[in-house]
Amino acid sequence: MLETTRYETSRRLRGTVILTIGVSLYVSFIVWYFSLVDASAYAQIAESVPPAMREAFGIQTIGTIEGWLGGQIYTFVWLVGLGIYFAYSAAGKVASDIENDRMDLLLSFPVSRSQLLLEKFASMVLPLVLLNVVVGGVTYGLVVAIGETVDPMHLVLAHLLSIPYLLVCAAIGTVLSVLVNRAAVAERAAIGLMFVLWLVESAVGAAEEFSWIQYISPTHYYSPTPVLIDGTYEIMDAGILLAGFLGLLIVSQVLFQRRDI
Repeated sequence: MLETTRYETSRRLRGTVILTIGVSLYVSFIVWYFSLVDASAYAQIAESVPPAMREAFGIQTIGTIEGWLGGQIYTFVWLVGLGIYFAYSAAGKVASDIENDRMDLLLSFPVSRSQLLLEKFASMVLPLVLLNVVVGGVTYGLVVAIGETVDPMHLVLAHLLSIPYLLVCAAIGTVLSVLVNRAAVAERAAIGLMFVLWLVESAVGAAEEFSWIQYISPTHYYSPTPVLIDGTYEIMDAGILLAGFLGLLIVSQVLFQRRDI
């Protein structure tokens, strides 16, 4: 049991470690930069930015360490960067095996298509957990090191609530992976789709006549900045993301069962 998961996890271990170190270094730079600039300068920066951009990047309160982290790290890196990363990574899992004629060999073993797909998806747990645990710890330690304070429970909540969002992103990539035969096509489609979904929430959703469109974007249901500032969040949003994740996973299972390999 779980041989596929263990194999896929071992394959991505090095990349996961490198990504975690890279994100931690970026966090170090962002926190260090905050300590260099006067608080009044941040208010001027926020005022000079167009309202749509302030909303998109969550920089309304960048004069506080919580707002700065929310805008520069958790909106930019978690919502956009890691959302695209998990969708991209999942998009290549099945499609690459089909493209390289490995899928026939894998299905010749005593394993069902359903189990194989679930085990491949389960290998995404390692980067998801490692990034949240390590980067969360690094962020808190660096904030304390520069003499600032951030509520540790708010920081933990911001990371916990990101898990359903990132699972949805990975599930979107998985659906694309079982739809096409070429990994590059699935991966590019995942990048484009995640970027469009982010734009739908941040730009199109700002127009009242089209505000309903924002509800199809997973980014609408994860807002890290309010969580960091005062612990404000909607548990229903996390439930919607988990339901969306399960729904997308079921869709990918159905599509994979029916497709001809």
